[in-house]
Amino acid sequence: MDALKQGADALFILLGAIMVLAMHAGFAFLELGTVRQKNQVNALVKILVDFSISTVVYFAVGYSVAYGTHFFVGADVLAARNGYDLVKFFFLLTFAAAIPAIVSGGIAERARFYPQLLATAVIVGFIYPFYEGIAWNQHFGFQAWLLATTGAEFHDFAGSVVVHAVGGWIALPAVVFLGARSNRYRKDGAISAHPPSSIPFLALGAWVLCVGWFGFNVMSAQTLDKISGLVAVNSLMAMVGGTLAALWAGKNDPGFVHNGPLAGLVAVCAGSDLMHPLGALMVGCVAGALFVYMFTLTQNHWKIDDVLGVWPLHGLCGTWGGLAAGIFGSTSFGGLGGVSFTAQLFGTLAGVAWALASSALLYGLIKAFFGLRLSQEAEFEGADMSIHKVSATPDRESSW
Repeated sequence: MDALKQGADALFILLGAIMVLAMHAGFAFLELGTVRQKNQVNALVKILVDFSISTVVYFAVGYSVAYGTHFFVGADVLAARNGYDLVKFFFLLTFAAAIPAIVSGGIAERARFYPQLLATAVIVGFIYPFYEGIAWNQHFGFQAWLLATTGAEFHDFAGSVVVHAVGGWIALPAVVFLGARSNRYRKDGAISAHPPSSIPFLALGAWVLCVGWFGFNVMSAQTLDKISGLVAVNSLMAMVGGTLAALWAGKNDPGFVHNGPLAGLVAVCAGSDLMHPLGALMVGCVAGALFVYMFTLTQNHWKIDDVLGVWPLHGLCGTWGGLAAGIFGSTSFGGLGGVSFTAQLFGTLAGVAWALASSALLYGLIKAFFGLRLSQEAEFEGADMSIHKVSATPDRESSW
């Protein structure tokens, strides 16, 4: 029976890893559909190469930073318990690799390729796993201090803060240091729309992300005996709540409609194992409206050219999710309890502060020593031709 359980657990978390791996296709197509046609190839290449860099760096460094273990032992040791430790690494890697995928959407269309790969290595090798170890592996006694002080630890079941808020707040300094795309904000005060190149691809990316998210959340149980249908239904309710709120707040705009479910899913990750489904619906509704309002504010009033709106979507909705777990996870709102709003507040603020400060230092250094931005000519030509020497759609076909 023990052997059967070990095999079942390994298969369970492997399926979760594969579902979250598929989400990276969602990141790719969401970005591809949102950017202009001359930057579509770059969107696809960035996500795949970022994932590859993330895998190597997290295997060699990042996983050890977060969990204090490494894989530099014989294959016979790694194969123990049906290789469960290896597939657990695979699963947690897909979370870590989501951080550069999030950043990619904010800096699209004008960021240099190789300096961003350097940033990816630092983020996945140290910045993300440092906070991951604090939140999920009891590092530095932070969780113990919260438990002693507030009566509960910081609770983030599937990463509203650890993954999404951290990713969104890491992206913000990168976007600000890069500056807006050329001609986005004109001297006369006018704003150039830069509409999405393909609503169908944008929608495809959103749907792939939504489906994969059920692996992201449900398989965060990590063993089969801890699986919870409550997590699945809460994810569903937050997804549709975000969609409906974004439909209303965004006045039928398809870009908002397809980002709405993502906002809801980002927000529900932290407390999806605790909330009542009606609480999850409310959390999703707030997140969907929050995304629409803050995306509009950042783009049109603050003139921060965050192309996919990753700071409002992941940074702010993830922050809301961390706080919401302390509200709707409590028994007074129909949840299972065992959470403290104060602990959620401290844990969330710690993640936001670490992400913002470390990202500002990282991207400040890269900007000073290597440069972050494409030349004006390369940006005008588009990242596809200037970096990859090929376009998504040839201007003409060969005649011979």
